[in-house]
Amino acid sequence: MNADHPNDARPILVFATHNPNKVRELQEMLGDEYQIQSLTDIGCHEEIVEDAPTLKGNAQIKARHVVEHYGLDCFADDTGLEVDALDGAPGVFSARYAGTHGDAEGNMTKLLAELERVGATAQEARAAQFRTVICLIQDGEEHLIEGQCKGFIEPARSGAEGFGYDPVFKPEGHSCTFAEMAPEEKNAISHRGRAVRAMVAQLLT
Repeated sequence: MNADHPNDARPILVFATHNPNKVRELQEMLGDEYQIQSLTDIGCHEEIVEDAPTLKGNAQIKARHVVEHYGLDCFADDTGLEVDALDGAPGVFSARYAGTHGDAEGNMTKLLAELERVGATAQEARAAQFRTVICLIQDGEEHLIEGQCKGFIEPARSGAEGFGYDPVFKPEGHSCTFAEMAPEEKNAISHRGRAVRAMVAQLLT
């Protein structure tokens, strides 16, 4: 039972993540319309293998797993960095580009080395985009929602905020990297922020 909402009758919407900060953020955005629960909250401790070749496919795997095994409405997201000079890499492999899942430093080192290897030195040759795909399954209907943020890969890391590739990604029209921005500034323009706001707008319609 939710202490803030005793006898909670709000519809449950599962966010396919174990990250409580992500859940809290979404709950704040949705207000009292939905009760957001994490995978941990619903007792889903099994590993959901994300082995699809696309971001859309991975988001669908996670959301469909929850619906099929727990019978609850769910949404899941997957995000990738797509670099033009590398034919869209690292893409769906962004989190494990250097071989180990979540090795941000290793991933950035490999990314910069690959750009140097293909001779992408000028800024226009280092064009890239972050892309987030959300799969929302509600009342048996599946919806796909996407958010993008275009920009460039910087030749060196800069900034201490954020995570992942943020220290080397400079969004289009801005003079600093994601890692040099305050969280609110980044969220206002980020791929994930755009996708989440679009989903929230759909849920609250």
